[in-house]
Amino acid sequence: MDLLEIAAVAFGVVSVWLSTRQHIVSWPTALVNTALYFVVFQRAQIYANMGLQVVYFALSCYGWYSWRYGGVNHSVLVVTRTSRALGIRLLGIAVVVAAVLGYVLTRWTDASIAWLDSGTTATSLIAQWMMTRKLLENWLIWVAVDVVYIGMYFSQGLRLTAGLYAAFLVLATLGYFSWRQSLRDRLAAEAAAAAAVAVAPA
Repeated sequence: MDLLEIAAVAFGVVSVWLSTRQHIVSWPTALVNTALYFVVFQRAQIYANMGLQVVYFALSCYGWYSWRYGGVNHSVLVVTRTSRALGIRLLGIAVVVAAVLGYVLTRWTDASIAWLDSGTTATSLIAQWMMTRKLLENWLIWVAVDVVYIGMYFSQGLRLTAGLYAAFLVLATLGYFSWRQSLRDRLAAEAAAAAAVAVAPA
C-alpha cells in the first residue's frame, strides 16, 4: 500500500471534517492534502486532477483568508445561499472549463480517462470556490461529484482514494445539514434582533 496515498487520505479526511465544522484549520490541512495528491495523481496519469491540486492549493490559501476576513467589514465569513444568477454563471464556467480541458487532454496527453477527468475537475473547482465563500450549496455539488469520483478512482486502481471519496460523500452530506442549520440559526437570531428593535420604545 502506498504510504504517500495513505498520508494524502488522512489529511483529506481531517480537512473535510473540519470544513463541516466551519473550523479555520481545515485550510492548512487542505494545503498538505493537495501537495500530497499532486504526486499521487501524477503517478496514476490522472493529469487534470493532478493540475487541479495546484488550483486547490491556491484556493485553500484564499479560503483561509476568506473565512477569517471575508465577511462584512473584514469580519468572519458566514454561511449564505447561492443566488440563481451566480449559479447559472458558475454552471457556464464549469461547462467551458470541462470542454477545453477535455480537448487538451485528449489531443496532447496520454490521460487514461480524459473527459471524465475533465468533467470532475471543472465541477470540483466550482464546488471548492463556493466553499471558500461559504455558499451552502457547495456541499450538494460535492455529493454529486464524489459519487463519480468513487467509481473513477476505483477503476484506476486507486482503491484507497476511492474509499476516501466514499468518506467524503458522507462528510459532504453531514456538511450540508450542519451548514444549513448554521444558516437557519443565524437568520432566526437576526430576525429576533430586528423584531426586538421594532417593538422597543422610542
